[in-house]
Amino acid sequence: MLLPITLTIAAACAALNLWLALRIVPGRMKGKVLLGDGGSEALLALQRAHANFTEYAPFVLVLLALIELAGASPAWLWVAGCAFVLARVAHGLGMVRPAPNPLRAGGALLTWAVLALLAGWALALAYGAEAAPRTIELAPVSAAG
Repeated sequence: MLLPITLTIAAACAALNLWLALRIVPGRMKGKVLLGDGGSEALLALQRAHANFTEYAPFVLVLLALIELAGASPAWLWVAGCAFVLARVAHGLGMVRPAPNPLRAGGALLTWAVLALLAGWALALAYGAEAAPRTIELAPVSAAG
């Protein structure tokens, strides 16, 4: 079964992940830093923006996929997925600005809100499905078997 919403958001996340990773390279080259941040706060901020994205994206993508598989509202899945991508772009941009700033804070808050919403939605689907009557079809048993 194709999951067009999750696939699209995952593709956007892959592009975002690449953007966040590539922003680190010039700082590494400039400071001749092969490992760590070399004491550069700017390089540390770029690395944390990338690492922070990789900490949240898997949970969001897994929840999106499972909720999409459960047949939930496509419109709300699009809203949640796009909000997550926008939140992570804002956070990534905000990480290289002096803190506190609205991009960083807003990106973090929206990320948490999307993750909490998806987690709650998943639980509602899981336990709402438990309440629904289920029918189990048994395969016929052969006399020879």
